[in-house]
Amino acid sequence: MTLKDAKIGSTVRVRKLTGEGAVKRRIMDMGITKGIEVYIRKVAPLGDPVEVTVRGYELSLRKADAEMVEVEE
Repeated sequence: MTLKDAKIGSTVRVRKLTGEGAVKRRIMDMGITKGIEVYIRKVAPLGDPVEVTVRGYELSLRKADAEMVEVEE
C-alpha cells in the first residue's frame, strides 16, 4: 500500500521509499523516512494533494510523491 492509498484519519508507518535520486532525497528532507509514523489528515477532492502530519508538522504531498512512499498500517 502507498501513502496515496491510505485512508483519511489513519496513522501508517513508512516501510520503503521507491523514488530515485533528487525526488527521493526531497521526500526524505521533508521528514518522511523509513520507520516513521505518518497521520493522514485529509485528501483534496481530486486526490491531489494529500495532507499529512509527520514529525509534528503538517505537510502537503503531490499524488505522484505520495505514490513513492510504501506504508503499512
